[in-house]
Amino acid sequence: MVWLIIILSLLGFGALVDYIAKKRSLNVGSDDGIKNASYSEQVYVESGLHQMKHGNDTDGPI
Repeated sequence: MVWLIIILSLLGFGALVDYIAKKRSLNVGSDDGIKNASYSEQVYVESGLHQMKHGNDTDGPI
């Protein structure tokens, strides 16, 4: 029962955030977060995206 309340609370919070973002016309793109990241964080994200795109093969080069 407690888990149901927690899940519904999180869903309600997400809906509230979405409503406020739409009301204020906030456009948050995925590229905005990476612009302010350090070089090592950018490399980490790019390598993760590459692995997702090309499968999870660990034998080949990155």
